[in-house]
Amino acid sequence: MRAFVITLPSGVRYWTVLDEDLGIVAEADDFLRHLRLGRDRSELTTKSYAGSIALFLRWCEGTGRHWHAGVEHLGLFIMWLRHARETEDGDGVLLAGPGTDPVRGAKRINGVLTAVRSLVAHAVAAGRAPGRLLPVLYEVGDARDLPEEARGEDAAMAWRMRARHRLHEPEAGVDRASDEEIVSLLRACGSARDRLIVLLMARAGLRRGEMCGLRRSDIHLALDSRPLGCPAVRAHLHVVRRDNVNEAWAKSRRQRVVPLDFLGVMAFDTYDLERGEVPAAQDSDFVLVNLFREPVGRPMLPGAVNELITAASRRAGLERRVRPHQLRHAFGSNLADAGASLDEIMELLGHAAASSSAVYLHPDPARLRDAVERVPSPRTGAAR
Repeated sequence: MRAFVITLPSGVRYWTVLDEDLGIVAEADDFLRHLRLGRDRSELTTKSYAGSIALFLRWCEGTGRHWHAGVEHLGLFIMWLRHARETEDGDGVLLAGPGTDPVRGAKRINGVLTAVRSLVAHAVAAGRAPGRLLPVLYEVGDARDLPEEARGEDAAMAWRMRARHRLHEPEAGVDRASDEEIVSLLRACGSARDRLIVLLMARAGLRRGEMCGLRRSDIHLALDSRPLGCPAVRAHLHVVRRDNVNEAWAKSRRQRVVPLDFLGVMAFDTYDLERGEVPAAQDSDFVLVNLFREPVGRPMLPGAVNELITAASRRAGLERRVRPHQLRHAFGSNLADAGASLDEIMELLGHAAASSSAVYLHPDPARLRDAVERVPSPRTGAAR
């Protein structure tokens, strides 16, 4: 079993699962197509889910179970995920011995279980799997035990589902790039385009896909864009979800406006001059295009951003390799440190859930120390 990308005649791509004979696994393909086309999820989401489902189906096949039976023995699958490493030839597994670190962490395992649960729920709804599998995966309850206020005004019957299988994930701080690392990256950038990319992540919080999907019409640098039909004032950009030829994808379905500061405006101006010197780049509507490698003028791929940041980290002599998402985390953390509220962080980062933004509200140890030292001593209060 392995994940495989499918390109439809329309050009839309999604990932599916193939068996050992390179045949499509019908239940998995039905779910993954629904995820991509019916629920409008990104290609990368189907890639992640397809890889997790293929892992589960390989385990079922290796243990001689039909995947329905595998769902009923999910605890054994979790143990296999934690302690079994597949060999390169795929013929067997190497079990981690006592005292060794788990092969996969709790976060990765929970991600695999989420994909498996979603597959099962869809298969049951589509009639491809028996309904008895849902209570195996979820604690199913109705709303009759809830207070009247919690049930809403219409007091209609509602069902609640809670996953039975989930590992505890140790709480960890936000893995952000430090301000010193960001400055070092900017100094190590070899072009105005590369500096713009770093600033768009570190000062505007854009994801790779959002950044590579920007069009020229999304950038509004005038003091007042209202005469042009845009209600936002001052310099800003629009993050819009589209199907792009470079596979760039904005995660959120909802369009958002991201204000730009002085550094961002200056970076756009400098990049525009640099891009103007490359004739092949003039016709593209994409903001970020290839300027120094073939095919020149084509929109940048999201993967090229990783290569760019890795190379800049190396040239800057950083002790670690900074990843693009760490620059976005730096933006969220700096917003929280500057006193931004939860709803402001959510809006600027394009989060759909408050829990995604709440991680930035946990103060670092230095701020906790400052908070304690701001409290007046008892003697100071008594002297008054």
